[in-house]
Amino acid sequence: MPDPNHPPGFSRRSFMKTVGVSATVTTLSGIAEAHALAREQAEADKLFGPGPVAIAFTVNGKAVEVRVEPSMTLADALRLELGLTGTKVICDRGSCGGCCVIVNGKLANACMTLVSDVQGASITTVEGLAQGGKLDPVQESFLRHDALQCGYCTPGFIVATRVLLNDVPKPTLDQIKKALGGNICRCGTYTNIFNAALEASGQAPIMDQKGASE
Repeated sequence: MPDPNHPPGFSRRSFMKTVGVSATVTTLSGIAEAHALAREQAEADKLFGPGPVAIAFTVNGKAVEVRVEPSMTLADALRLELGLTGTKVICDRGSCGGCCVIVNGKLANACMTLVSDVQGASITTVEGLAQGGKLDPVQESFLRHDALQCGYCTPGFIVATRVLLNDVPKPTLDQIKKALGGNICRCGTYTNIFNAALEASGQAPIMDQKGASE
């Protein structure tokens, strides 16, 4: 139930900012400016919830809006509200990389990101990498090199590889290993994954000790 002593949009932080600014001004214009700053801060401090709220963002180039509890994770919103099940929830604690998506050009663990934190953001999931019915070069390379076994971790690896190649078009093997260090393949197809990343960047795949490509 709303507290009549604390009207909506007012927070202790904005009050303290008002007091701090007001203490330094001695003119009416200065006081008016302090109150204007307090109103702006109160708007910035506005909280979502506690019930379902509308969150608008862009997914794979399409503007969407979901009405959900602000505590819902981005992974659940993508899977349950938007039907984008390519984003996998495996560890649900940000340690395996299966839920990787791209948020404003940066790699993010969707299971550790609240949907309320992506208001107005641009998000790309593994489904959004293919364009015009044609797979992304990273996706094609993963297929050619059989860089999967059970396939459950594969979407996260593909998204993470795409972000790496966006930032570093021709990464070294060490850079690939470091960039994919947050992704876990329980089936152990790492050599094929590294080969896929190298080939997608236009480089030769690594070779095993017998001289045959993995």
